[in-house]
Parts: sequence; C-alpha cells; structure tokens
Amino acid sequence: QVQLVESGGGVVQAGGSLRLSCAASGRTFSRYIMDWFRQAPGKEREFVASVSRSGGSTVYADSVKGRFTISRDNAKNTVYLQMNSLKPEDTAVYYCAGRTIATPDYWGQGTQVIVSS
Repeated sequence: QVQLVESGGGVVQAGGSLRLSCAASGRTFSRYIMDWFRQAPGKEREFVASVSRSGGSTVYADSVKGRFTISRDNAKNTVYLQMNSLKPEDTAVYYCAGRTIATPDYWGQGTQVIVSS
C-alpha cells in the first residue's frame, strides 16, 4: 500500500509560480511512474504531467508544456510539479498518482490551486 500526500497549493496571481509536492509512504516509490492530474470545477479530471521511474523521462499535456516541470527525488519519496506563468485556467484541484503500467494504482487527496486574474 502506498499513501500519497500533496502539498503546496494556494492562491497566486496570474503570471506567478507555485511548486507542488507529493510525498509517498513506503519503500517502493521508485517502482512507480508518477503523474499529476487536475480537476477544475465542473470539468473532468485531466492529465497534466508524468515522470518515469528514474526521473529521466517526462511527458506533459499541451496546455502546460513550457510552463510546468515535473520532477522526482526517489531518495525523498517525493514528486514535484513546478508551475510557472500560471493562468486563471490553471485553477483546479491537483492530484498526484502512482502507477505501474497504464492506469493509476494510488491517488493523493488533492491540493487546491487558485490563480486570480
């Protein structure tokens, strides 16, 4: 069993930055591909970014490419999402997730990000 706990959300003005963290319990963190998803009010949850087990490979949604950076520190069992040049449309609850293959096996509880215009 893996538990994921996100932190770092908050309220920021458009153009600002935030860094989200997701701390994982257990000793198997490096076995999981880690993802960030987000869900805006009234919308479906959408993929944001993914990082490989080693951290050497990343994938981003087109909407955040060039603005967000996902990274991980396997020694600290933590995955990060650095968000720059934030826009009001980035307002959402952000979730981290861990998976071994295609679909997430574990989810965090989410952290709220609000970007004011």
